[in-house]
This record gives sequence, structure tokens and C-alpha cells, in this order.
Amino acid sequence: MSRIIPVLIFAALAGPGLAAPSFDCAKASGTVEELICADTDLAALDRVLAGRYSAALDVTRGLDAGAEAAENGLRAEQRGWIKGRDECWKADDPRACVEAAYLMREGDLVARWMLQEPVATTAWVCGAPANELVTMFFDTPLPSVRFELGDAVDTGTLVPAGSGSRYAGSFGRYFWIKGDEATWREADPDGTTYICTAAGS
Repeated sequence: MSRIIPVLIFAALAGPGLAAPSFDCAKASGTVEELICADTDLAALDRVLAGRYSAALDVTRGLDAGAEAAENGLRAEQRGWIKGRDECWKADDPRACVEAAYLMREGDLVARWMLQEPVATTAWVCGAPANELVTMFFDTPLPSVRFELGDAVDTGTLVPAGSGSRYAGSFGRYFWIKGDEATWREADPDGTTYICTAAGS
């Protein structure tokens, strides 16, 4: 979590006018919004995410085809994310839950909508030669990755692992890099796993 410190320092130096989150705290609804309003670090994360979400909306509106459907889908997804974030009041540590929700959502938006340049891109052969998986890694506060397998796109964020670098995606997918090889697990209910090697290696 130390990688978010520069953002938080900037927020502190920017002055008290920027201490509030992106929403009106006078209209805060529920325990989680009240928690965010009372915590300047969480408020800073909220403002950062609001900027990422706005940038993602701009990307959907600039699409050559399917712009309206993409924007509507993104808006619905964001509403679903907010609903999930607000469930953090049930967690043993609500603050940690809220912070994790923001970091994961930011990583997802950046990777899915290519809001910044990836720091690395690698093509992998997973099992059969036809199964080429492309991974794009992003230097977000919680490191994130974009998976491209054929026409399918998913995103993941770094999760704790005993060794190597493991990125958890949607519906049970994961990509686990250990040395020169990686393991790719398909989404549930398939759950098939493949050993991947970097293309050309």
C-alpha cells in the first residue's frame, strides 16, 4: 500500500479544499460513505477513482462502434461496484475493505480501458500453440494486468502469493508467473489450467 503515499501527500499539500471525496458529504448515505468522508486518505482514493471513471467514460464515447452500449455497460458496472463497496460495512475491518475495493477498481478501469501505457506486454503460448494469451501490465497503485485471449478481455490485480506474481481476474481466473513460466486458469465453471511459456522463448 505504500505506493499510494505520493497520491495522499499530494492531496494533503493541495489544501483543505480538496480534502473531501468526489461526492457531497452533506448527503453521505450509509456507513461506508460516512467513513470515506471522515478519512482523508480514503477521500483521496475516491477522487482518484472518480477521475479514472470519468476518463473511462470518455474512452467509451470515442469508440467507433458500440459507444452507447459500452457507456451504458460501464455506468451499470460502476453502480454495481458502488453497491459492493458499500457492503464493506459488514467486514471485520471496514476501512481495509474500502481501501482494497478502490485500489482493485482503479486497476480494473486502467487496464480495461487502457487509461495509461502498459509498462510491459508479453505474449504467452498456453498449452496448444493456438492458445495465445497476451498480458499487459500496468503500474497502478495496486499492480494490474489486462488479459487478451482471442476476442475475450479480462483484467486482474496482484494478490498475495507464496512465490512469484499472481494476478486474480474475474470468475476464478488467475495468471501466476513463476520464473520463465506461468499458469493460466480459465474462468469458472471450466477452471482448466494451462502452463504458459513466453512466445518465442
